[in-house]
Amino acid sequence: MRSGQREAWCLPRFGSSRMRQPLSTGTRVVAGTVAALAVAALANRYFARKAERDNPPQGRFMTVDGVRLHYIEKGEGPPLVLLHGNGAMIQDMTSSGLVDLAARHFRVIAFDRPGFGHSSRPRSGIWTPAAQADLMARALTQLGISSASVLGHSWGASVAMHLALRHPAHVSSLVLASGYYFATPRPDVAVLGAPAVPGFGDLMVNTVSPLIGRLIWPALIKLIFSPARIPGKFSAFPKSMALRPSQLRASAAEIAFMIPSAFFSSSSYPDLSVPVTILCGAEDRFISPGQSKRLHRKIAHSRLRLVAGAGHMVHQTNPSAVLAAIIDTAQTATQIEERDAKARPVLALAAASAGPS
Repeated sequence: MRSGQREAWCLPRFGSSRMRQPLSTGTRVVAGTVAALAVAALANRYFARKAERDNPPQGRFMTVDGVRLHYIEKGEGPPLVLLHGNGAMIQDMTSSGLVDLAARHFRVIAFDRPGFGHSSRPRSGIWTPAAQADLMARALTQLGISSASVLGHSWGASVAMHLALRHPAHVSSLVLASGYYFATPRPDVAVLGAPAVPGFGDLMVNTVSPLIGRLIWPALIKLIFSPARIPGKFSAFPKSMALRPSQLRASAAEIAFMIPSAFFSSSSYPDLSVPVTILCGAEDRFISPGQSKRLHRKIAHSRLRLVAGAGHMVHQTNPSAVLAAIIDTAQTATQIEERDAKARPVLALAAASAGPS
C-alpha cells in the first residue's frame, strides 16, 4: 500500500462525526442574540410603518432649513403657537381639547417639533432648545406671522422660552407650563437618555427600546398624570407613533439635553421682556413645582399659577385653566402695547420740544 493512499484513508470523511464539531456555548449565545435583534429590528420597522399608516398627517407640511415640519391650524384671531413636550406630538394638544377651546379666540398653530409626529429631525444638527427656537422663528416668518402668543409644555416650554429670548419680536406673550428650568439631579436621565448615545443608542432604539417602551408605558403615563386620573380622551393619543424608533431616539436626545440645557440657560431668564405666565400642576410628580416657583422668583414681572390637584399633564386635565392663562397673558401684552402706543407721540413731542442739547 502506497504512502499516499494511507494518508488519504486517514483523512476524515465529509459528514463524519469528526467533521461535526459542536459550537461553543458562547458562540450559540452570540448567534442567537444577533438573530433575535435582527428579528426585533424588522418587527419594529414594520410596526413603525403601520403606525404611520394608521395615523396619517392631520395638517400640512412646510420645509424650513431642510426640516420637514408638520403643523395644523385652526380658528381665527391673533396667532397662538402651541409647542408640545418630549415624547409627544400634535395629538397631545388636540386630544386635550385645548386646540378646540383656543380656536374660539385665536388662530391656533400647533407643530410637531423636530423628530416627533410627522416632522423630520435631521441628524446633521444638534436639536437643543435654542436650535429649535431658531427653527420655529423661521417657520413663523414663513407662515407670515410677525408676532404670536406662545404656549410651551414641558420640554416645549424650554423651546418657547428660547424663542422669546432669541427672537423677542416673534413673541407677544408667553405661557410656560410644567417646565424644567434649573439643573437638578435626575437619576432617570442616565437610564432614559441611554438611547441617545451614538452607535449603541441606534442599536437600542431599533431593537429593544420599543419593547421596553411598551412595558413601561402604563406606569409612565400614570406618573405624568398623577395625582389626577388619566382622562378617557387621552386614548386618542397614538402610543404606536410615540414608540417608533425614530421618535424614541428624539425623546432620548431631549432627555439627555435636559440638565445641560437648563444649566446653561438659567442665567438668561431675567432677560425675558414679554409678559410671562408660569403654570404648573401643584402636585406634579414628574417635574417638581419648585422649578416653576423658582422661575417666578427669577423673572420679576412674571405671574405664577399653580393648578390644584393637577400633575404634569395640566393641559390634559385642566385645559380651561391653561386657556385662561393664555388669554390673560395675551390681554396683558395688548394693554402694554396700547399704553406704549399712546405714550409714543407724547415722548416724540417732548423730544422735539427739548430741541438739540
